[in-house]
Amino acid sequence: MSARIEEAAAIGSVATPSAAVAAWHAEQGRRRMAVLVGRILVGIAIITIWEYASGRWIEPLFISSPSRVGTRLWRWTVTGQLWNHLSITLYATAIGFAIGSSVGFVFGILFGRFKTIADVFDPYITAIYSIPKIALAPLFIIWFGIGIESKVAVSASIVFFVVFLNTYAGTRDVNQLYVHSTRIMGGSELDILRYVVVPSAASWVITGLKVSVPYALVGTVIGEFMSANRGIGFVIAQATGLFDTTSVFAGLVTLGVVGAIINVALKHVEIRLLRWKG
Repeated sequence: MSARIEEAAAIGSVATPSAAVAAWHAEQGRRRMAVLVGRILVGIAIITIWEYASGRWIEPLFISSPSRVGTRLWRWTVTGQLWNHLSITLYATAIGFAIGSSVGFVFGILFGRFKTIADVFDPYITAIYSIPKIALAPLFIIWFGIGIESKVAVSASIVFFVVFLNTYAGTRDVNQLYVHSTRIMGGSELDILRYVVVPSAASWVITGLKVSVPYALVGTVIGEFMSANRGIGFVIAQATGLFDTTSVFAGLVTLGVVGAIINVALKHVEIRLLRWKG
């Protein structure tokens, strides 16, 4: 009898953690569903209020309406105009992000590992960072022309500082005990970077990359506002000059949807890259 009791107790001790894990997963599933439903309801409420307010509370010239914006987006999609402009914007954004993030990561590691270099360049980095990037757009147009190069330059300049500052902070935050232990075991500076610095700063770097993607898109659109003949920024700027509020909102909705999709994709990438953190 006592043997059976002990066996049942052993089974219970094993099953309890499994039950707790299952309950936790169920709770997370319910929470995700609640969040999804909440987001849908908020979206429906915004669209409903916007549609009702247009022409009743506010002149349609100022806010257009969801129905008009949806019709305009559908027409752009059918004619291919939407993709023609969006592809240009995304192309410049991708190149600007790649250049800015790569250079920012390298300089962030360099300045983070060598404090003397960081101290020497600190006032210059701070001064350049303090300049609004929209103020640099005309200069980039003079240097690179009105083509896609100037848009890439604006985008890269914004991304650089976001990634650089996060990488620098992550590198400085590395526990020096691990660095010294690697040196004691005969590790070179490259080994320290590969096995200690980069993994430890990974969460900082990924956060910088995730935050910088919308800024890369912003930089591209700013460049298109200044001078362009293609791109979503050009469409918005042209529609603004014609007081075409519907096209302005259609362009803004397009940028918002693209930014949201990119953000969701980056969250999944972050989860996969940082799964080792548990």
